[in-house]
Amino acid sequence: MTGETTVRTAVRIHGRSTQRKALRALLDALPHHGGHLLVAGEPGLGRTTLLRWAARSFRAGPVLHLGPGPDGGAHVTVEQLLDTLRAASAAAPVLVCADDAHLWDAPARTALGRAVRRLSTADRVGLLLSVASDRAVAPEFARLPVVHLDPLAPSAAAALLDDATDGVAAPAVREQLLAEAEGNPALLVALARRLSPAELRGHRPLPRPLADAAVLAEVAGGAPSDPSAHARDLLLTVAAAGQTEDGTDVDAGLVHDALRRLRPEPVPGPRLDPGPGPRAEPVPEYLVLAGDRLRFRSPLVRRTVHATATPERRRAVHRALAEVLETGGHRLTGLLHRSWSLGGPEPAPTSADRPAAVADRLAAVAADGAVPAPHRLRATAYARAAELTADGARRAERYTAAAEQALLAGRPDRARPLLAAARDSAAPAAVRGRAEWVRGVTELRDGPVGDAHQSLLLAASLLAADAPADAAAAALAAADAAWAAGDLSACLATLAPGPPHRTENPAAGSDGPADARSAAAHSAAVVHDHRVGMRALLEGRLDRAGAPLGQVVERGRTEGRPETLLRSAAAALLLGDVDAARRGGARALAAARQLGSDTLVPQALEYLAYAELRAGRHPQARTHAEEGLRTALRTGQRNTAAHHRAVLALAASIEEEPDVVARHVTAALDTARRHGLAQAATLAQWAAARADLGRGRPFDAADRLGLLVLPGPGRGHFAVWRLAVPCFVEAAVLAERHEDAREVLTDFADWAAFGADPQAAAQLARCHALLAPAEHADALYRRALDRHDEAGGDFERARTALLYGKWLRRRRRPREARGRLGTALAGFERCGAGVWAAQARGELRALGAAPQGTGTGAPARLGLLTPQQLRIARHVAEGATNREVALALGVSTRTVDYHLRKVFAALGVRSRLELARTVGEAEQAREVRGAGEARRAGSYEKTGAQH
Repeated sequence: MTGETTVRTAVRIHGRSTQRKALRALLDALPHHGGHLLVAGEPGLGRTTLLRWAARSFRAGPVLHLGPGPDGGAHVTVEQLLDTLRAASAAAPVLVCADDAHLWDAPARTALGRAVRRLSTADRVGLLLSVASDRAVAPEFARLPVVHLDPLAPSAAAALLDDATDGVAAPAVREQLLAEAEGNPALLVALARRLSPAELRGHRPLPRPLADAAVLAEVAGGAPSDPSAHARDLLLTVAAAGQTEDGTDVDAGLVHDALRRLRPEPVPGPRLDPGPGPRAEPVPEYLVLAGDRLRFRSPLVRRTVHATATPERRRAVHRALAEVLETGGHRLTGLLHRSWSLGGPEPAPTSADRPAAVADRLAAVAADGAVPAPHRLRATAYARAAELTADGARRAERYTAAAEQALLAGRPDRARPLLAAARDSAAPAAVRGRAEWVRGVTELRDGPVGDAHQSLLLAASLLAADAPADAAAAALAAADAAWAAGDLSACLATLAPGPPHRTENPAAGSDGPADARSAAAHSAAVVHDHRVGMRALLEGRLDRAGAPLGQVVERGRTEGRPETLLRSAAAALLLGDVDAARRGGARALAAARQLGSDTLVPQALEYLAYAELRAGRHPQARTHAEEGLRTALRTGQRNTAAHHRAVLALAASIEEEPDVVARHVTAALDTARRHGLAQAATLAQWAAARADLGRGRPFDAADRLGLLVLPGPGRGHFAVWRLAVPCFVEAAVLAERHEDAREVLTDFADWAAFGADPQAAAQLARCHALLAPAEHADALYRRALDRHDEAGGDFERARTALLYGKWLRRRRRPREARGRLGTALAGFERCGAGVWAAQARGELRALGAAPQGTGTGAPARLGLLTPQQLRIARHVAEGATNREVALALGVSTRTVDYHLRKVFAALGVRSRLELARTVGEAEQAREVRGAGEARRAGSYEKTGAQH
């Protein structure tokens, strides 16, 4: 029975907004001029779906569909095709769709390519062609503008699956389908359709392999065929070699040597080595040879070639690869290919080739840290060892190790199915505890943190008897999950003192290497100190927190492992030592990169970004957060991505346009609300409120911040909301909510006395100055500035100077106000706080003083812009959208966005209307100046003529 009744065949388009924008631009332009686009992508990515969408969306005229003739050709001449298209477009614009143009025969492709080149923009013909990118693009289409289709992002693929199945797939099944489809929408739907309702809901085991040869061939349009036996072997050998390379390129020399073992007789074929030999044939069109590396153009075709080969030939290819690799000393990859060569009806030639023996060797080599191998390869080795293992407990242990390595490689999508396989097997408590630990860490980075908390607590209890040091580490990770959720009581309960833990590593054993035992003891000490210090801090006992957390920070100065360095950075942030946090984060980042641990890189960048933010270095925080966001999204860590988006929102709140802040805030809150990330949510909401405050909307800012900082059930994260109090006090005073402002100052005074935030003492004095009567405010502002001098940080000091300058101006002390406002402006400009710099300039203009560096009028201010920024400013002032500016200048929309932000900051404007006014004033002044110069030049010419 199949699951066809459970999976809908017609679903909406997911994750193709960029491509649809490109197609929409072509359609919108057709009433005025013609154009053409080539849609390229591997089979199953939705080329036909996009062309159908374009045809349905076009309303300005007829739609023509071109297709090949009965034997693959269009059977028309170029002139006939041109005459037909021009005649059709005479009355109305025409959209022409040619799907799968790569399947046309050569004469038809030539005719179509020539027709495209000979059509002018005045013909009002839009040509949309689609070709498969699993082979080289025909030269007739090589010069056309291309819209590429990439695999769907995880979120878009998940939405497609839920749409196709009405959300009935069990979570574990859903994860396996998404991992197996690798972002290919057609393959994802085909896999789901293959399952029965019971399998889809998780009531019955899934078929193995999930993506079998029939499904892959269906989506790929059949397996590649080649009349040359040597070419077929070449394709299969490259596909098999890619099994250990995660489908990426492979060494051409390895493939060549394997082919020689596979076919000892010399057969003319594609030459992969520079040496003498028979005449070379061209490399099959499905492959790309770049230098000494070979790869398939399409990952789907690579999988199809491997799956559709006969089992005997596939095993022979893997055996040949194993022999070459083992001869070259590549133990792990050689063993993997050796394991894939097993399974035939013939008995193993030696006892060492029995599946159980190969599985043991694979697991042992994968666990050997002296063997150089990336985490992804170790995960593959452990998983294959598990498949070959008959004993349930050992199989579960190996699946768990594979999941842990997949997580370290930044592939939580692959870790989850492996954990599901481990859960299916009976195993002792220590193995089940390890699996729950990996599952909890996976959810902590990419799932509901409440679920992560429970999994990690369960791991701690299961590991307590046999691996107490690991149990302590799991408990500390559970506290991290409670911290992320903002659950103070759960955090304290998890950090509660427990029985003393032995420090030896149960994996290494007391008889293990001395360096392994030392590292285990070191790690256990870090976990213990961090746990003790963190609990003391949350209980308000700074005297007891400083010593153990300080020990964690100190260990970060000599430790080289990224996990310990991350703990060191976290402890430094808890203590308010931002310099130590930056050092620890930077060292953790370097260590994670060196080890190839993709999953730890975005976390190290997160600590770095937070440290820079706490130090008031917003541009540096933004740089780290941008890289961290890209890495987190690439490695499937949505929770970490939400934290990076919150940092980006906070950085943007002082320097960007409001829509940039709103975009990051919306994205951060979307994940934070679904996964229970109270810390990220609080930071994002603070960013939105600070953007309001910076742009002169104190009432909106006070409303937002009041929900975060005032007592009540909706108060923000217990460790973060106090950071937003200075913003709330400023907004509340401006909004005349003085009592609310005073209500939070008692708590904030305790926080400042705590000493964990170097800026808090200066901010407290500033808050008191805002609320104080005139006779006391002056001294309080001066005290705040003195404290800023001690703590450092341009942004907060500039904010205090700005508020002080405003206060002095309203007290009619212009000379003093001018000095304070000038200092504020310089500070804001140095840290890139363009929005706040605009406030300082406005105050200086109100004093009748020209802000430093801005001249006396609009022309001088435009002189601050680069030539590119000036061009963009003029286009925007004329009413052009960012997309229209990008098209006019031949740049990307992102480039326009970036430069326009700089324009706003440099000119001190807050809206496109203000920008248009500023540019208009400058242009008018230039015209007046030009007319004056012309008159003077005419006078000079007249005088010269007289002389």
